[in-house]
Amino acid sequence: MRMSLPLSPTQLRPLFSPGSTTSSALSPRLRPISAASGGGGGHRGRTTPRPSPSQTSAGYLTAIGRAIEEEEEYRRARAEVHRKGVVDVEGYLVEGVSVGGHETCVVVPSLNCAFDIGRCPAKAVHQDFLFISHAHLDHIGGLPMYVATRALYSLKPPTVFVPPCIKEDLEKLFEVHRSMSKDELKLDIVALDVGETYEIRNDLVVRPFKTHHVIPSQGYVIYSVRNKLKKQYAHLKGPQIKKLKDSGVEITDTILSPEMAFTGDTKSDFMLEPRNADAMRAKILITEATFLDDEFGVEHARQHGHMHLFEIMENAQWIRNKAVLLTHFSSRYKIEDIRQAVSKLQPKLSAKVIPLTEGFKSTYT
Repeated sequence: MRMSLPLSPTQLRPLFSPGSTTSSALSPRLRPISAASGGGGGHRGRTTPRPSPSQTSAGYLTAIGRAIEEEEEYRRARAEVHRKGVVDVEGYLVEGVSVGGHETCVVVPSLNCAFDIGRCPAKAVHQDFLFISHAHLDHIGGLPMYVATRALYSLKPPTVFVPPCIKEDLEKLFEVHRSMSKDELKLDIVALDVGETYEIRNDLVVRPFKTHHVIPSQGYVIYSVRNKLKKQYAHLKGPQIKKLKDSGVEITDTILSPEMAFTGDTKSDFMLEPRNADAMRAKILITEATFLDDEFGVEHARQHGHMHLFEIMENAQWIRNKAVLLTHFSSRYKIEDIRQAVSKLQPKLSAKVIPLTEGFKSTYT
């Protein structure tokens, strides 16, 4: 079902045309009826009163005001259609494109990272860390260009995190590219398995989690790291705490807070796994919703290792994230289809869901 928007300016009929008279410019309801026109048989000889100048003026103003409002609504709709794929989510600027089967790349500049790289958008090139969810080309195809472009710009070799099972093949792939291009194509490939932890910087770590696609896959949770004074030392004063610390006593606990989770392609099963609890309570969950309606139902989505919007509705109770960025919609949909589908989610869920629609066509383009 598609949303209807106001008529475009070219579709709005003008209130006045050049050379028109006052009466011809009025709609039939406002046009004065002449006493000589006769009217119906029962009104022969009777005079229909003309509208007063104030009534005519009010009619003009109402029609003009309505036309102006419709044109403004149309302009707002067009502006929304052309807005780039950049969203402010819980204090993070997230941008990118994700069209099912074509390309996925989600960039978070403040974390200096990108998730998947189906092609190689310019913004991704400047991120030092890249997380690959699986080896389908619409998620990994842009990797050689990403590495080569960073070298072109004299940026340091990137760190690329991958499921362990694809590391060896990826290294072979780069050997082929090096042989063909005679370029060094330097990168650091890190095989990071589910449950392992890697420190990105002193206040950020990442851990993969299990997802369910048709080939080996994994998601990633990025955690913020902070140190909190242990409870048993909370009553001590500054000098006493310093003395303990100087003596080598560990006085703090390390607190990990899940900030962002990215699933890549997956069935909805990942939501129900206890070990994935951090992904479901991270501030931001970036996940997929390839299919949106009854034309391609839940079973079809599951057969292809994807998630249907209906399953997100069914599992709403497990979604404790503050915001959910939906990605990877099928290219068969238009922007209006996506927004209409999302608007049908439960009110509490719909309020925190943001569809990433960059790369999709609109009914109005």
